[in-house]
Amino acid sequence: MYMDAVKQKKLPNPGTASYDTIEAAQADPLIIAKLQFFLAISRTFSPFLTNYQTDEPVLPFLAKDLSELLKSLLQRFIKGELLQDATPLKLTKIDVAHETNRVSYRNVDIGMGAESAIKSKPGSRASELSVLTFRKECMQGLVNIVKKVQEKSPLKMPVVRAIGCLDPTRMHRDAEWCLTKMKTTVQTMLQDKQLAGGVSAGDVIVQQFQSFLSLEARDERFLSFQPLKERLDVFLHSALSKSYPELSKFSQSLLLLSHGQATVERGFSINKEVETCNILEKSVEALRLICDKVCVCGGVLKVPLTKELMASVASARSQYRIYLEDERKKKQSATQGLKRKAVQEEMEDLKTKRLVLTEVCHSLQRDADQLAEQAEGKSGSLMAQLITKSNSLRRRCKEKQNELAQTETLLDSKSNMLRHMS
Repeated sequence: MYMDAVKQKKLPNPGTASYDTIEAAQADPLIIAKLQFFLAISRTFSPFLTNYQTDEPVLPFLAKDLSELLKSLLQRFIKGELLQDATPLKLTKIDVAHETNRVSYRNVDIGMGAESAIKSKPGSRASELSVLTFRKECMQGLVNIVKKVQEKSPLKMPVVRAIGCLDPTRMHRDAEWCLTKMKTTVQTMLQDKQLAGGVSAGDVIVQQFQSFLSLEARDERFLSFQPLKERLDVFLHSALSKSYPELSKFSQSLLLLSHGQATVERGFSINKEVETCNILEKSVEALRLICDKVCVCGGVLKVPLTKELMASVASARSQYRIYLEDERKKKQSATQGLKRKAVQEEMEDLKTKRLVLTEVCHSLQRDADQLAEQAEGKSGSLMAQLITKSNSLRRRCKEKQNELAQTETLLDSKSNMLRHMS
């Protein structure tokens, strides 16, 4: 083995974190038990995760399956009396961090594989201590897992628990429970203002559902319905669409509620496959539509060649030319808009400059007049100084007036340019 070769110095020690991890695992006498425990927990989650990685409407079965998953985890380390007759909501509220609710470390269920791996080791005081530590770590791992499931669990939502009334098997077996849950669902939708038609529409839905339970739901097809193998939306549509239109429409809206992120995440993968360098957003959308259509049809060779499709293909080149012309016009319009915006900004600057120059001219003229008035009452060199300052201010005022005139001319020119752009 590679590890043995490194220990015998036949190969150099790489000194990496991965090597250190493998070395520590090889030296751990309970590594097999730890791996078996990990596999046991993984096998608990695997069926649920596999079943709900689907695009089909399966939300009505989520509460039941998730409750069973959560209960199977809790049974490994929580006392049995706390789980007896526990409702889905109660399962999410069990305090797994409280030690009085847990079994002893020796009784925690770590899985048959882990138990077998432990028993295969020779017993000693040291090994018993390490086994007890291992069981304690398993307990803490289960606590952390369940706490996270409880924290994120959709079982806390009334609609998720109540939407189980659309389960055909449950309709057949427990019509009264289904009717109660349908009323709860309708009330929730009314409170959230998600039901068009208000209370009257809700009454119609409940009445139709009650009639449906007493008539159609008695059929053996409902009892033999296989969740996750048959499509629930197709089944309910065939049973509801003709005689119960309002209930059918309401059921459709409920089945559209998402049960997970599988579709979104799968969409990211498809986008990655269709992306190429410098591809436009519209091209991505078009490619996604094509991929989705091919998937729905079951493959490229199964896509029906309809007249509409043939006509669309035949006119593709002309549509592309029209698109290019539209894009050219949009680009010209955008360029014209930028030029217009630049002229408008320049005009705003000129208006500000005109206002400032006007104020400066008035100020210089006023100061020059004041100095001239002061010079009238003086004589000699003082009078000459005042007159000199007054004349200097008048010259500056004249310069600013010329600059103001140029600004006015430029502003008129920009205004004419802006009118021609319109």
